[in-house]
Amino acid sequence: AASLELAGALPTLKATVLVDHLGLTWPETRHTGLTVPWDDAATRTEHLTITPVPFDHPLWIVFSSGTTGLPKGIVHGHGGVLLEHLKILGLHCDLGVGDRLLWYTTTHWMMWNLVVSTLLTGATTCTYDGSPAPVARPDVLWELAAHHKVTVFGTSPQYLLAMAKLGIEPTAHDLSAIRAIGSTGSALPASAYPWVRDHVGAGIQLASTSGGTDVVSAFAGSAPTTPVWAGELSAPNLGVALAAYDVAGRPVVDQVGELVVTRPMPSMPLYFWNDPDGSRYRDTYFGAYPGVWRHGDWITLTSHGSVIVHGRSDATLNRNGVRLGSADIHDTVERLPEITEALVIGVEEPDGGYWMPLFVVLADGATLDDSLRERISDAVRTGASPRHVPDEIIAVPAIPHTRTGKKLEVPVKRLLQGAPAEQVLNPSAVDDPDLVAYFAGLGAERRQARHPRTGEDAS
Repeated sequence: AASLELAGALPTLKATVLVDHLGLTWPETRHTGLTVPWDDAATRTEHLTITPVPFDHPLWIVFSSGTTGLPKGIVHGHGGVLLEHLKILGLHCDLGVGDRLLWYTTTHWMMWNLVVSTLLTGATTCTYDGSPAPVARPDVLWELAAHHKVTVFGTSPQYLLAMAKLGIEPTAHDLSAIRAIGSTGSALPASAYPWVRDHVGAGIQLASTSGGTDVVSAFAGSAPTTPVWAGELSAPNLGVALAAYDVAGRPVVDQVGELVVTRPMPSMPLYFWNDPDGSRYRDTYFGAYPGVWRHGDWITLTSHGSVIVHGRSDATLNRNGVRLGSADIHDTVERLPEITEALVIGVEEPDGGYWMPLFVVLADGATLDDSLRERISDAVRTGASPRHVPDEIIAVPAIPHTRTGKKLEVPVKRLLQGAPAEQVLNPSAVDDPDLVAYFAGLGAERRQARHPRTGEDAS
């Protein structure tokens, strides 16, 4: 239905290629134009024609993941994307003729765009359609990597942590061709590094990367020539004038600050879709520091040249004037065998209060009793700091994510504060839309409990 709706909204659509691997049929309608079976499309001979365009000619519209609110339609240009992708794939990933990349992603995330660009280097792209860890074959991606002799294997922190919790042994397969494992989507916890070393291969470089759909590229990551420190990104990417700014807009080292880029990158957006005067574009990136790109991540640039990502700065916890990174708490709590996933939120309340709940998804058979609550608090106290200990620990059925697997920290915060769901996010961008109403309900219950006569917090 969604595909038909999309096709109907494209007046210039000439044909739809149907991949019939599920046995489904594509209904012929006057909106969809010609339907071409995959077998015909893959075997037809076409003459390639190239039309020269200016460097900044619009290439595509990609939508932000929605981690901080309603997704943005971001328009990039041909030349900037080409340069950035050749740099990342050809230099940072060292891909070339004879290499094979398998990076598990979805087609509506910027990583899919990057995976397709692998062909620019002469390397081969391996793709897989299905769950990354199906119950019957949870190690299917490692199996595919071995079968196709993959040289660069890309994934997410959640996948690596899940492999460790499931007790998967990737070395049951021949992974001798893999020289690097890339990870992106969120901060890769330090605990994942020894697991990769011990269960995948000691000679494999673990390359944690941080970037964004905004630039369809990366700000920091690794290269074959950079060292690896557990929990850290090895270095800023080539050509990225990366800095960490304090609240006064001054660059700091070995201190937590805002991730900023002080000089232009080729793939910074041309403009936003439906933003005719550019005001939303400017407010989004340049509102905090005029002329300097503020990305919205909280980072530390270390004195030895690495980068530590602490999470979204607009989701940063701020208890008693001390800023805390949510990623530090998630890493500590999610190491516990009873916890499948965790989400901590800092909620400013209208009466001046500050509520910091920790939502946890329990593993099968686990119960959130007083004993487990105390173990969680102790883990946070020792693994992070006493200031990180949450006000409440609440068991929930699941944590909401974007379709690309990123936790929806800011939208959940705003739902708990009582903001209408339609102003916070697009339900179609959430992996489980029912969770939107669930967390909105939790917020309503808290407001009712605090102020039963009005159901609202006092102002």
